[in-house]
Amino acid sequence: MKDLILETAKAFGFTLVRYFFIAGISFFLFYRLLSLKFVANKIQSRKAKAEDFILEVKNSLVSAFIFSLIGVAVMFSPITKATLIYHDLDAYPLWWLPISVILSLIIHDTYFYWMHRLLHHKKIFRIAHVVHHRSTNPSPWASYSFHILESLTEGGVLIVLAFVLPMHPLAIFLFILLGFIINVYGLLGYEIMPRSFRYSFFFEVFNSSVHHNLHHSKFKGNYGLYFRTWDRICGTEHPDYVKEYDKVQQRRFGQVSGDGAEEVLLS
Repeated sequence: MKDLILETAKAFGFTLVRYFFIAGISFFLFYRLLSLKFVANKIQSRKAKAEDFILEVKNSLVSAFIFSLIGVAVMFSPITKATLIYHDLDAYPLWWLPISVILSLIIHDTYFYWMHRLLHHKKIFRIAHVVHHRSTNPSPWASYSFHILESLTEGGVLIVLAFVLPMHPLAIFLFILLGFIINVYGLLGYEIMPRSFRYSFFFEVFNSSVHHNLHHSKFKGNYGLYFRTWDRICGTEHPDYVKEYDKVQQRRFGQVSGDGAEEVLLS
């Protein structure tokens, strides 16, 4: 029991360091140090209030603790023996390590999409998901701002991964780190993708900060986390997404290059 308490304390400490370091640096750069430089990148014109940021941090502290409990249960409790987690790097080819991280993100996106749609059921939304949606103009601090019940379902993906995908602890670490960075970008409140992204294959596949921000301002549609895939398959992508993305990019770049030669003036 003492070992589990120690591991929980270590996991909680690491989660807090990750949260305050990544979300904190993002917030400081875009909302304080370089806010004037990135005015054109701001997705919503109105500004969030200090009390909004404080509430997001408070909620995130609770979520961080719950995520830590789930992580310790999966990695260090007797449950671990029943999972597919392996500790010997030679147990699988080295190339499996990055592949397992990529697959974990794909599985997570599918898990998140359907979980997210369930959280938008009227009764469940009022009980749990409304906490996250109080951030109608989200900031990086909102990346872990969930109700306790939502934190449990969010963290549940680690349990799913542990039982369906062989993963080394390093791969799990990279999955958590990359997932959090992408989540912070989605809630950044600023669009930072380069001009070329709009007319590339990647725009058709990956989400942007505008994509998730629109979900927070409109309260429906755009349920995916990393990819546009499930939203497009299920017809849940907000119809104004591309138009809203183009508005932000027009503010940033003015005329934006089309398919190589044509200059398209975005409206």
